[in-house]
Amino acid sequence: MLRSFHVLFSVSLVLALATATDAHQITKSKTTFTDAEEAGEDFTFQGEYAGTVEMDGRNGMQSAGLQVIARGNGVFDGVLFLGGLPGAGWNKQAKHAFHGMNTGGIVQLKDENQKVRIDIIGGVAIVTGSGRNAGQLRHIVRTSPTMGAKPPQGAVVIFDGTNTDELKNGKITKDGLLMEGADFKRVFEDFNLHLEFNLPFMPYAQGQQRANSGVYLQSRYEVQILDSFGLEGIENEAGALYTYQRPLVNMCYPPLSWQTYDIQFTSAKFDKDGKKVKNARLTVIHNGVAVQNDFEVKRKTGAGKQESPQLFPIRLQNHGNPVRFRNIWLVTRRNAAAPSSSAVIVPEKSAAADVEGSATNDTPKPVEFFQPVACCRPVKCCQPFDCCPTKKTRFLDLNLGSLFSGLTNRRCR
Repeated sequence: MLRSFHVLFSVSLVLALATATDAHQITKSKTTFTDAEEAGEDFTFQGEYAGTVEMDGRNGMQSAGLQVIARGNGVFDGVLFLGGLPGAGWNKQAKHAFHGMNTGGIVQLKDENQKVRIDIIGGVAIVTGSGRNAGQLRHIVRTSPTMGAKPPQGAVVIFDGTNTDELKNGKITKDGLLMEGADFKRVFEDFNLHLEFNLPFMPYAQGQQRANSGVYLQSRYEVQILDSFGLEGIENEAGALYTYQRPLVNMCYPPLSWQTYDIQFTSAKFDKDGKKVKNARLTVIHNGVAVQNDFEVKRKTGAGKQESPQLFPIRLQNHGNPVRFRNIWLVTRRNAAAPSSSAVIVPEKSAAADVEGSATNDTPKPVEFFQPVACCRPVKCCQPFDCCPTKKTRFLDLNLGSLFSGLTNRRCR
């Protein structure tokens, strides 16, 4: 009897400890920072780095980009991109994964073979391979070329920080930002949409729990919002058409950085009997880079409403994370003013990017708002996204019916 009691007590103790551990992990996973000054030491190392490295000794020094992702408790992941950062020179092929820790104020990352080490201190990442210095990268902060874009004449201003008259369930923070969970009051058929968003820093969260929201076009088609910084860029991550089509490239900036979506949407068309005769199409520009390029949308996504002739409002999903929005405006196709343009990169598509084989992403046909311009290859660039340092990246002028009104063409200096 006594032995049975000991066994039962031991089992109960193990279960109690396991439950407590799980509860602690759940609590940690919800740790959220919306202010960089309160985000802790790990946040200061997280971000993007750019410079040059020599990886194999055969190709000499080459441009490279590094993304450093904080995982909490001093744990970090890193991704080294040869050619440059995503959207700024990376060829979508050559990249190396790293993992490491913050030890004594220095983050040390190593690759899986323990042959290459990256030491980060004071905003500088020093790369060492085979016992010698293989390069150096410095911390940078990229800004979307469409950040702060002003609504052109004829635009519908949805949110400018002053009121929520155009929104249902719209709530404004004390610093004038729109909270997640708002719906547009009006409905729109064919339009160009500009919005800016900011993701919270949730170092312990993983996957869909890490700063999740979304832009539901017509309440049917979700363009995913997620802290996908440094991730693969798959069908349920930032820039994706949720669970349907992955982005051409993962252009997610680090959390607590302001980011932009510029979306051109053409609604599905139906005949008088309600039968669909033409699929919807959309182009998504994430931080100045086309991540969906005139993609043909054959069905609704996720929890979206079924396709029909009836129009429904755009929704900013509430997934329980404090995602913030600002500068939201929309131009209907009929009200589009005279064209203006801004340089936008359209990366070539990788073989894995097509999920259902229905995308013009594969070999995009010319569309009226894309006008090719010459690729610039200077020694120095005004910003990383202003140049196309490899033949894999093409520079395009984007014209979305004055979507980028007020912005001048960006050129390398």
